[in-house]
Amino acid sequence: MLQTPPRDINGTVDCAVKLKLLSSRAVTVCLWCLPCPVSTTMNMLCRVGQIRRCAASLSQTISQVSAARQKHTLPDLTYDYGALEPHISAEIMQLHHSKHHATYVNNLNVTEEKYQEALAKGDVTTQVALQPALKFNGGGHINHTIFWTNLSPNGGGEPQGELMEAIKRDFGSFQKMKEKMSAATVAVQGSGWGWLGYDKESGRLRIAACANQDPLQGTTGLIPLLGIDVWEHAYYLQYKNVRPDYVKAIWNVISWENVTERLQIAKK
Repeated sequence: MLQTPPRDINGTVDCAVKLKLLSSRAVTVCLWCLPCPVSTTMNMLCRVGQIRRCAASLSQTISQVSAARQKHTLPDLTYDYGALEPHISAEIMQLHHSKHHATYVNNLNVTEEKYQEALAKGDVTTQVALQPALKFNGGGHINHTIFWTNLSPNGGGEPQGELMEAIKRDFGSFQKMKEKMSAATVAVQGSGWGWLGYDKESGRLRIAACANQDPLQGTTGLIPLLGIDVWEHAYYLQYKNVRPDYVKAIWNVISWENVTERLQIAKK
């Protein structure tokens, strides 16, 4: 039978006795289970090491999650691809959304990863070289995300309330605004967009056209309210090279509710 080691007046085993017990094969004792200064210090160091490892692991996990959340994704449509027919065909909508917009999203994510790598390395030359790709793919993602919400199978007609009042104030009438925006959009050379935007400084509506995928706000300062895509992939399968017919038809599916919401947000 094992003997109980002698203890002091406080019931604590003397350190010398602990060491003796540890050296004996008859008794196996965990050093940090015995409350002496040496074992307590080792225990604390062990726990500190564990905490540091956990903190490092947690930090890495948070970074990975954060990076994953920063990835851009293709937004879902709130209507079916065929919901805008006969004005925009289901085939065009499917290709436009699932192929073209998706490509902008994927390329934007790849470009941003390369940019972050260059930023971490202090590689200014590469950062500058990536700017066109950021503008093109970033603009494509921004523009199309707005475009899908500007459209609705229940759209068309004329706007109401404060949007109509603003249109009449800045263009004279809804018909004049429609004609002016249609003309600017049709006149885009090559590929681009026609826009109805809000000038925050003057508090007025303005019409503008942007080439390629240049984002309206990033290039003109105007806050985008309504955009019409006149890249050929937006209409060619249905309207061929007759862009004016496509621009005329798209007014039948414009969601004036969405445009009004955007105006209200822009004015805040």
